Amino acid sequence: QVQLVESGGGSVQAGGSLRLSCAVSGYTVGTNCMAWFRQAPGKEREGVAGITTGGGRTHYADSVKGRFTISRDNAKNTLFLQMNSLKPEDTAMYYCATGRWVGSECRNYRDWGQGTQVTVSS
Repeated sequence: QVQLVESGGGSVQAGGSLRLSCAVSGYTVGTNCMAWFRQAPGKEREGVAGITTGGGRTHYADSVKGRFTISRDNAKNTLFLQMNSLKPEDTAMYYCATGRWVGSECRNYRDWGQGTQVTVSS
């Protein structure tokens, strides 16, 4: 069973940057990608970005394309999300997750951490 621990969240002004990290230990059979998703109060969960286990393929939600970058350091078992040009609408709890690559994105999340809060003020 995998354990995921997110960190790096915080409060920033619009236009600022944050880098989220997710420390990964263990492995869940049947997963072949990792993703970041977010959820704001009263809103549905939104997949933000995903990356295959080998790092060869990535996908991004239209709302973050060109601003966010997902990456992974397999040697350090860490997943990252670099977030630039942050907007108030990016405010949410951010989670990293394991999943299955379906079509052109990481979906069917199997495990996720406790999340890290990102708050962007205008």
